[in-house]
Amino acid sequence: MAPVRAASCLLRHLESQQLPIGRTIVRWKQPSASASLPPPRRLFSSTPRFAKQAADDPGFTSILDNPPELVRTGRRHGPGLVILAIIPVTAFILGTWQVKRLQWKTDLIAKCEDRLVRPPLPLPPRVDPDAIADFDYRRVYATGRFRHDQEMLIGPRMRDGEEGYIVVTPLERDGDERAKVLVNRGWVSKKNADQRKRPAGLPQGEVRVEGMLREPWKKNMFTPENRPDKGEFYFPDVKQMAELTGSQPVWIEQTMDPDYFTVLDYQDRGIPIGRPAEVNLRNNHAQYIFTW
Repeated sequence: MAPVRAASCLLRHLESQQLPIGRTIVRWKQPSASASLPPPRRLFSSTPRFAKQAADDPGFTSILDNPPELVRTGRRHGPGLVILAIIPVTAFILGTWQVKRLQWKTDLIAKCEDRLVRPPLPLPPRVDPDAIADFDYRRVYATGRFRHDQEMLIGPRMRDGEEGYIVVTPLERDGDERAKVLVNRGWVSKKNADQRKRPAGLPQGEVRVEGMLREPWKKNMFTPENRPDKGEFYFPDVKQMAELTGSQPVWIEQTMDPDYFTVLDYQDRGIPIGRPAEVNLRNNHAQYIFTW
């Protein structure tokens, strides 16, 4: 019955005050029995509310209105930017250097090939070691007698998949010890390394040797040092071998151009197989230019 009485009281109050229902409901106070309940919410508001934006501030400035600033004068750059700047400069310098090296190597190969097509020169009794560079790959010939007792084997060296050695023998000319030169006679297989197994490869008496005059070889960092006291040679150290045999530091590579069957016969009999008369200088500088 309490709700009915409350409604009746409300209607009578409206009739006496003549107020709108909405305002009366807001002002209506519930009985003390329900005082613990929350007050009724305001259902409507006459003033709209909007979030305040940054542009509403009179002192607001957009980042688009600020002047652009890329690099400040005097600011120090980090190591990464310095490295990025060094890389193209270094590549340009190396590429330019390789262009010069390509021209140098091309001219050198052309000079060596020109020397090969000329007729062989007789090797003089005394050779100036400083002049050998001007006659590199020049064909020469000399006569004399091989000193097989001073033979040296360099290796191991591979040829067509088979292990062997390079035979180096001093050539004594006209019986003059001081006129001896070193001759790279060619390659023999490992099974014929012992002189007793290859008598056909030990010519006696006077012989004529024709080959190319070459500059002393250069040892790379991966080649071990020679051990002449044990007869072990891993690379042709011309000066060292000349001192051991009492020869001039002159290196001649004996050349030949045998056919396939002759090569098989030489290999079986233990006759050193000489190299063909050709220039074997590598020229990879064009590839290096494109790389840089």
